[in-house]
Amino acid sequence: MAKSRVSSRFLMPPEEVLRAREKLVLDHFHDEVAQDWDATLSTFPHPHYELIAQMLVHDGDSEVREYYTDTRVAFPDQHHELIAFRHSPDAVIVEFWLLGTHKGFLGQIPPTGSTHRTRMTAFFIFDENENLVTERVYFDQLTIVKQLIGGLDKKSPKGLLKLARVVKGILSMSGGVPDPRLLDTTPPEVGS
Repeated sequence: MAKSRVSSRFLMPPEEVLRAREKLVLDHFHDEVAQDWDATLSTFPHPHYELIAQMLVHDGDSEVREYYTDTRVAFPDQHHELIAFRHSPDAVIVEFWLLGTHKGFLGQIPPTGSTHRTRMTAFFIFDENENLVTERVYFDQLTIVKQLIGGLDKKSPKGLLKLARVVKGILSMSGGVPDPRLLDTTPPEVGS
């Protein structure tokens, strides 16, 4: 892919660069749903995910593969419904619904059998050579948790026991230390 040669945050790359970025992102989404991890990872020279709600980074092939495996164990039918694509000088910004059925452990949270449909935004960030360098995902964790718990029968002893196990799992995963790579931010030069 050719360099976009964008030197200012106010200048957009040419249309062919935007189309190439969008195709790469669409391929990435398609390959994730198909669980073709080799194809998905091939969209990055170095796979790198930032999950802002959890303040987690998955960096490199093995960490990102582990992330894919863990999320598909928890939600084997995970898929997306695209809402909107937007372009910026260095990114494709995608709004989408993430959907799935909670059939396996999500970290320490036992499966509930509930489904979730959560609105998310992902920034696919490109470098000056038009390489995808980061997928940065924003979402509300509480939205997912509410849906996973909401499907439990809270009037039955079995449902209450499941709820207690889910809450215990959530609490055991809370309070982790944020990844320092997400804390060390530099404000943009504004007004230049």
